[in-house]
Amino acid sequence: MNKQHIISLLPYQKPFLFVDGIEAISEQGVTGYYTFKKEESFYEGHFKNNPITPGVILTECMAQIGLVCLGIYLLKDELKETTNPQIALTSHQMDFYLPVLPEEKVTVISEKQVFRFNKLKCKVKMLNAKGELVARGLISGMIVIK
Repeated sequence: MNKQHIISLLPYQKPFLFVDGIEAISEQGVTGYYTFKKEESFYEGHFKNNPITPGVILTECMAQIGLVCLGIYLLKDELKETTNPQIALTSHQMDFYLPVLPEEKVTVISEKQVFRFNKLKCKVKMLNAKGELVARGLISGMIVIK
């Protein structure tokens, strides 16, 4: 399964798709990236005259790349018959260190911790273009194939 096909199977679309590309993917993890566009709707009110990407959006970006893309890859043999994976975030614990501004490119690096009974748990981190740590944590979710 190629990287572009994985992205096409994501159950998201603009304006809620936070994956521009996948650099590397294997049974053990994934590395992908996204650039936050200045016209993203959430910048309008977060914060007044000082737009910063909300933590919940950073968490979503890490989940889409680090959990969902990896989950689709891990289930690639089962996904040949369907293009409708159902995803449910089950838990997350995140620490934030630096803000992400409009037009900033981030890289998400995810390392599989556990994948059992279609439940995936990953250790994720987000880096800015300078390679500085923006956020890190653990994300878990369930993937159901319909």
